[in-house]
Amino acid sequence: IEQPTFPKITEMCVKMIRRVNDEEGIKKLVNETFQKLWFTPTPHHDKEAMTRKILNITDVVAACRDTGYDWFEQLLQNLLKSEEDASYKPVKKACTQLVDNLVEHILKYEESLSDSDNKGVNSGRLVACITTLFLFSKIRPQLMVKHAMTMQPYLTTKCSTQNDFMVICNVAKILELVVPLMEHPSETFLATIEEDLMKLIIKYGMTVVQHCVSCLGAVVNKVTQNYKFVWACFNRYYGALSKLKNQHQEDPNSTILTANKPALLRSLFTVGALCRHFDFDQEDFKGNSKVNIKDKVLELLMYFTKHSDEEVQTKAIIGLGFAFIQHPSLMFEQEVKTLYNSILSDKNCSVNLKIQVLKNLQTYLQEEDTRMQQADRDWKKVAKQEDLKEMGDISSGMSSSIMQLYLKQVLEAFFHNQSSVRHFALNVIALTLNQGLIHPVQCVPYLIAMGTDPEPSMRNKADQQLVEIDKKYAGFIHMKAVAGMKMSYQVQQAINTCPKDPVRGFRHDESSSALCSHLYSMIRGNRQHRRAFLISLLNLFDDTAKTEVNMLLYIADNLACFPYQTQEEPLFIMHHIDITLSVSGSNLLQSFKESMVKDKKKERKPASDEETESDSNSGSGSESEEEASKPRRLRKRVDSDSDSDEENDINAVMKCLPENSAPLIEFANVSQGILLLLMLKQHLKNLCGFSDSKIQKYSPSESAKVYDKAINRKTGVHFHPKQTLDFLRSDMANSKITEEVKRSIVKQYLDFKLLMEHLDPDEEEEDGEVSASTNARNKAITSLLGGGSPKNNAAETEDDESDGEDRGGGTSGVRRR
Repeated sequence: IEQPTFPKITEMCVKMIRRVNDEEGIKKLVNETFQKLWFTPTPHHDKEAMTRKILNITDVVAACRDTGYDWFEQLLQNLLKSEEDASYKPVKKACTQLVDNLVEHILKYEESLSDSDNKGVNSGRLVACITTLFLFSKIRPQLMVKHAMTMQPYLTTKCSTQNDFMVICNVAKILELVVPLMEHPSETFLATIEEDLMKLIIKYGMTVVQHCVSCLGAVVNKVTQNYKFVWACFNRYYGALSKLKNQHQEDPNSTILTANKPALLRSLFTVGALCRHFDFDQEDFKGNSKVNIKDKVLELLMYFTKHSDEEVQTKAIIGLGFAFIQHPSLMFEQEVKTLYNSILSDKNCSVNLKIQVLKNLQTYLQEEDTRMQQADRDWKKVAKQEDLKEMGDISSGMSSSIMQLYLKQVLEAFFHNQSSVRHFALNVIALTLNQGLIHPVQCVPYLIAMGTDPEPSMRNKADQQLVEIDKKYAGFIHMKAVAGMKMSYQVQQAINTCPKDPVRGFRHDESSSALCSHLYSMIRGNRQHRRAFLISLLNLFDDTAKTEVNMLLYIADNLACFPYQTQEEPLFIMHHIDITLSVSGSNLLQSFKESMVKDKKKERKPASDEETESDSNSGSGSESEEEASKPRRLRKRVDSDSDSDEENDINAVMKCLPENSAPLIEFANVSQGILLLLMLKQHLKNLCGFSDSKIQKYSPSESAKVYDKAINRKTGVHFHPKQTLDFLRSDMANSKITEEVKRSIVKQYLDFKLLMEHLDPDEEEEDGEVSASTNARNKAITSLLGGGSPKNNAAETEDDESDGEDRGGGTSGVRRR
């Protein structure tokens, strides 16, 4: 037996061949490479070259055992399609050579299996060869017709290892494809296959039963019409199920079911598998009997879905899934709808049952897709004679109705902490969308949410679906973007394994990229859509939106980490943060102040609150009133910044607090949105190196070209809103308010008030006063955001302006004058 090929070559081939569905240039390169390497005819005398080729192909197939063989099918289809109309067909000739030589190698490996030293290696090579033959059979079954009789004896392989079972399953799959293509096969050969398959069905487990029943279906339905043989097998298992059901109905506490559990499980699975491939309501099976077999089977299987043993329930649901492939209309039955929807929507339901229902829907859609493709091929062959396309459309209508029936529950399965449940739910949705069975817009928010999944394979699949939808229906992604962001937060909540930790909106890896970065990258190209999306997100921070604090943190994380490319993007966000702050901040202070006045009418209002009132009024009052009050305020706040003055202010407000702490909690809660916006603005400013003057000068109405410069991102700038994280971790919204917490909230209130007084840099003030105003604002921001390094918390000095802007004192007024 030949030595294995060099592992490095195999590894390189595996990496290359997986790019077969890549962009056109790479796809073309992959096709050309493997055409030269594998699918070029080899001279007949060069046995060594052919052996090398066989070993290389089977090594690559063996290496891809766990990841699937779609690449091989795609490669072979691409190459054979490219020479369909050519007079000389080298790929077809090479395939014939490869198949013939693979069969020769199988016989060699079979002979050498008696050698105990190399048994394991040769057994693996035998499996790889037979698997490769099956892959050829899937694309060109005609190549295997002359080898069918050689393959048949492998059905009698004695099974002791996993490789033995794989040999049987692959041989059954090959014969299923090839036997119907044989011209006048001998009756002995066919009878032997039928008997071998029946023995395997009776003797071995689920995987073998499934493939052998499928093979038996092809042989009996398309070639031998030996219906009595199959009917006898069906009655054997159907009868056993009926008997067990009757016994259980008579005495639910009987131990008969427990004692016969293996037989019950086998019967549930086998009855379903037989119903998948044979329609027992045909006269060929049941003769003149008026009994409706499919309804009887449904009744039997449904009975066992209500059994107390989960394993019995699972097998009954598997059996139902098989029966629904032959009779999809059964999925409209009320009891089936109730069963499926209750399993999918019940949060306490077993994960295994959820997965099985999703698998059933996935298998049904895959079978429908195969049927549709076959109908399409048949239609092309006889397009002028019959309207086969219409037949396909009827079938498609059935699938569409079924998926609309179960769609909502499948989509809701995304909100599950088990990745396997999310995985199968995504598979079902992807198949549904690819077959065009539903309007895609309803799936968009769920796909955006799945694009934040921790597992890269699921993220990529969801993102790919969004890309496909965006190609066909421009604007759908933008339309559902905000709903998708909110839903992604819900998915992250469901996935979050530690409920005490707040849900964050960026990846906890080196990239620290936003979870919704793919969504943003899809929208950012359209300026109008991008701006509408960003404003919608910032509107959630408005005090009237009543968005929960953790969701605001999640959205702020995403806004902090989105893949911005031009200066206009963060500048637009900061501009609108300022607008939101001025409105929400005033509302917040006003509501807090009103709660104090209402509860402490008799007490004199402290000076600090009188100022607040005049401040909040000045926002909407006349300019002269505002101007008159500014110098006094500035002197009051900036000059009297000693600890004792601050302490006096805190004490004054503390005396006015209502006995009911609800307004305090409300203030602490609502203020988180404003804190997050402040922190977000500081973060973006530091990340992009913008000066205050740059931010102040920005106008959204200016031409896009003005701010079209690329961002010069700084490294090591992280978004860490400490106050909000502390608020969430301490669960302040639900905890008892202590005196210390009250003082910290009052201090926060006074800092907010100071910030609101100096939110906008003023143009008309004296130079010194401008500086004092800026210092007051920076002090308030630093205090609100928890102090610490000005790099992450306070307003930064403008030494690192990204585009060489002239440095100012933080306001546009000085430079303009």
